Amino acid sequence: MCLHSHFYQPPRENPWLEAIELQDSARPYHDWNERITAECYAPNAVARILNDRGRIKKIVSNYSRISFNFGPSLLHWMEHNEHGVYQAILAGDVESQKRFSGHGSALAQVYNHIIMPLAHEHDKHIQVRWGIRDFRHRFGRHPEGMWLAETAVDIPTLEVLAEHGISFTILAPHQARRFRRLETKDWQRVSSRGIDPSMAYRAELPSGRSINLFFYDGPISHAVSFGRLLHDGRAFAERLVEGFSDDRNRSQLVHIATDGETYGHHHSRGEMALAYALDYIEEHQRAQITNYGEFLENHPPAYEVEIWENTAWSCAHGIGRWKEDCGCHSGLHPHWHQRWRQPLRKALDWLRDEVNERFLPAGHQIFEDAQAAQDDYISILLDRSEENVADFFRRHAQRALCPSQQVRALKLMEMMRHSLLMYSSDGWFFDDISGIETVQILQYAGRVVQLAQELFTVPIEPEFLLRLQKAESNIPEHDNGAVTYRKFVRPAMVDLPKVGAHYALSSLFTKYEREDTIFCYRVESQSRKEMTAGRVRMVIGWAHLASQITQEALPLSYAVLHLGNHDLQSGVRLHKREEHEELEENLTHAFQRADLLEVSRLLSNHFSHATYSLKTLFRDEQRKILNLIIDDTMADIELNYRRIYERHAPLMHFIKHLDVPQPEPLRTAVEFVLNADLIRALASPPPLDLEHVKRVLDEVKHWDVRLDRSAIDYQLERSMEAMVDRWENEPENVEHILDLSAAVQLGEWLPFPVKLGVAQNLFYDLLHGLYPEAKHKGGESAAQWKEAFLTLGEALNIESGV
Repeated sequence: MCLHSHFYQPPRENPWLEAIELQDSARPYHDWNERITAECYAPNAVARILNDRGRIKKIVSNYSRISFNFGPSLLHWMEHNEHGVYQAILAGDVESQKRFSGHGSALAQVYNHIIMPLAHEHDKHIQVRWGIRDFRHRFGRHPEGMWLAETAVDIPTLEVLAEHGISFTILAPHQARRFRRLETKDWQRVSSRGIDPSMAYRAELPSGRSINLFFYDGPISHAVSFGRLLHDGRAFAERLVEGFSDDRNRSQLVHIATDGETYGHHHSRGEMALAYALDYIEEHQRAQITNYGEFLENHPPAYEVEIWENTAWSCAHGIGRWKEDCGCHSGLHPHWHQRWRQPLRKALDWLRDEVNERFLPAGHQIFEDAQAAQDDYISILLDRSEENVADFFRRHAQRALCPSQQVRALKLMEMMRHSLLMYSSDGWFFDDISGIETVQILQYAGRVVQLAQELFTVPIEPEFLLRLQKAESNIPEHDNGAVTYRKFVRPAMVDLPKVGAHYALSSLFTKYEREDTIFCYRVESQSRKEMTAGRVRMVIGWAHLASQITQEALPLSYAVLHLGNHDLQSGVRLHKREEHEELEENLTHAFQRADLLEVSRLLSNHFSHATYSLKTLFRDEQRKILNLIIDDTMADIELNYRRIYERHAPLMHFIKHLDVPQPEPLRTAVEFVLNADLIRALASPPPLDLEHVKRVLDEVKHWDVRLDRSAIDYQLERSMEAMVDRWENEPENVEHILDLSAAVQLGEWLPFPVKLGVAQNLFYDLLHGLYPEAKHKGGESAAQWKEAFLTLGEALNIESGV
């Protein structure tokens, strides 16, 4: 038995910042990657298995027992933002090699999830090469298998996989056309139910190469993804076992393939059902858990297969979902059309051809072999250090390059990288061209346009927009692809002056080091002067800014005037020493005279159209500054609500005594105050003041207040993490255990469960690490520690075995 999980998230990085900006729809998390990590990727590394009494008897890593692949962009994000989870995934693959005869369970993936049959031939090779290089960088071995985006397949794609040493891939059962026993002539057509999924098959390719294919069990996979199987781990296990058949007189493989997010994100606690099912099957010897590599070694294919080309697992019309209005959609807007898909793809194909035509001549002026350099550019994506970039140029440049030539070379590489990223499959999967996934690939296209116009001084954007006009939106205000591009892509574009404006504006609220970074840009401050008069502040200075991606650099002068609240005015322009010194002198004199009109006039005249405001800031810093500005306002609002609550509390008690509903203004006041009090109490440094928390909760109960569950839950989770971190650093400190035990009791007082996952994980590790030795220690302090530890285990619902 083998269960495969395809873990993947649509790319969400701002192409100009190389980072995911704040996504309000993921609240209370920063973005959807962070939220889905909390709901799925992290829980699968520490999945709970419960005993018959509902207590935790095991905490296991599903990654060590399933087959899985992760999208490279998701792993890159995780490496830098959720490093513990990232390491747990890598460790799961290492453990799987011990479990499955040296075969790791991790598979590679085509690099940025493009529909391979629709890709340009060279792009096919890059997707596979980059996917392999990324995998080897992370997992330290060559991948045996590779996941194809949406399992979209054709013969040229299989040829590329085989050429690069990929042993197998996984397809849907309806993608098999016919099969025959090896070394026989007669083919058998696959019935409408799909091919027998219980064995491996071999596909012989026109080149003389071959590749192994697995076709997953469709009905069971569908039941896991869209049914209720994950509500009961034992029922899940039994349904898997039903995949075996006594009619097959041979070894059989029951295997399924689903989106990995099924286990925890789409189905809450799905990771627990997965862990329980695997444990139950092994414990009761219902089947041998394996992975594809081990199964292939023990049971090589006895049958040859031919595929239906240009098919995928998520489109009933071949691969129409990614090129035409085939009828496939999300179901959220059943009456919408998807006629925009075809003109969108044609526009991107035109843009790709335009830049490809110019790339090779321009690249051959710099590189020995421009395509070889592009193939190897993945080495820079995995390590952008100055030393590694220098090594890249030593390997590929025709000669030593001056700084401007290096910038041009890196821009060429980035242009081609983004011309790959703009084909990520999610851009066509959903319902409208103005959707966030399609806007994302249009932003990648926008980056291609920007770089191409800088490199070749050719106005590519106008023709591109003419082609996008043919992609009609279902939403009247978005009209078509060109309007969508102007609304959502152009405002997102970034250049060095815009980064300079962000630095200048945010420097009023954020303390920067002399040398610092803003996303993927380096900033080196050369001069900064700040003046204050009451609430009014002014800053003038200049700095060197450089892209860490292309190494493009500029010296920029800036000035900022803050009149209070959200009233910010700034300007940025290329630094010229004499002009900057004159401006600084004039602004200083005007500010010292409190002549703010003159200050504003000088800014406008000097910086002309290169002026910026709070709207210009990148989203995270914008929200941070806005929150600082709003804090004063919110403090005033809270003070007024608190006065209303305190002044009218006797009347509210009388109204409650009469069993009459509270007037809405009074109810609003008490809800605002008590939610603020509770969040503030939970945000205090550890240990929590539980008596104070209890008093607030008593008031909440008395007034039947509606709690802001998401905000309180999020804050409590962060506070629990802080207490667990403190205990992890001093595991033998009994006070930390007692404080944590007291905090766990909050579950008895809150109207929703407390998330105990992080505390349970540490307790379980200590139970199997520190405790076996600690329980034999003598003395009063050791006895106190043991008692406190076991009491905490009871509160955490963990079976200690003592």
